[in-house]
Amino acid sequence: MSQAELTMDEHSTSPMVGTAFSIPSKKLAMWLFIIADTMTFAACLVVYGFLRNGTANWPRPFHSITNVAIMTFILLTSSLTMLIGVRSARLGDKASAFRWTMVTAVLGIVFALLHIREWQGLIAEGMTLFKNPWGTGLFGASFFSITGLHLTHVVSGIIALLVVGVRYKGGRYNADDVEILGLYWHFVDLVWMFVVPLVYLLNLSH
Repeated sequence: MSQAELTMDEHSTSPMVGTAFSIPSKKLAMWLFIIADTMTFAACLVVYGFLRNGTANWPRPFHSITNVAIMTFILLTSSLTMLIGVRSARLGDKASAFRWTMVTAVLGIVFALLHIREWQGLIAEGMTLFKNPWGTGLFGASFFSITGLHLTHVVSGIIALLVVGVRYKGGRYNADDVEILGLYWHFVDLVWMFVVPLVYLLNLSH
């Protein structure tokens, strides 16, 4: 048997290293988490919609979209900085990737602080989980539940950005880890795009 035939036979009998549709385990785990979390947020928003449509005295406490517009702009900007950070990591520019990851974390912190300030303003007006001065107490329960769930994801993402960024800079994580974190952060931003119209814009006072 010739050398060429031996080589072909060796290739034909060797196990396949990977397939065209193979996904790294970390990325697959993140996608599965995102799918499950999407269902959680979808269920919350659907329930919120039923409550709102079925309650006659549903409050409309928001007089302006200025604060939510600023929050949305900051979160969308953080998606852009995260995208730049992932791209830099893919290109092997560790310093740039770390810098943009930290910028994303700072924008996330600003978003969280604005959100907490908004909560404090509503609480000062007498809104709690079970009552408010404008109508049914279901509004407070649904508002704090949905926005609180989203804020929890933002805070978790901020912590992950700081940890992954520092460890990536130190060489313990690689570009794949930054990319996987980027998937999570973009998911958090996408969820906010559904929260804003349903929870805020539909509840603007006339």
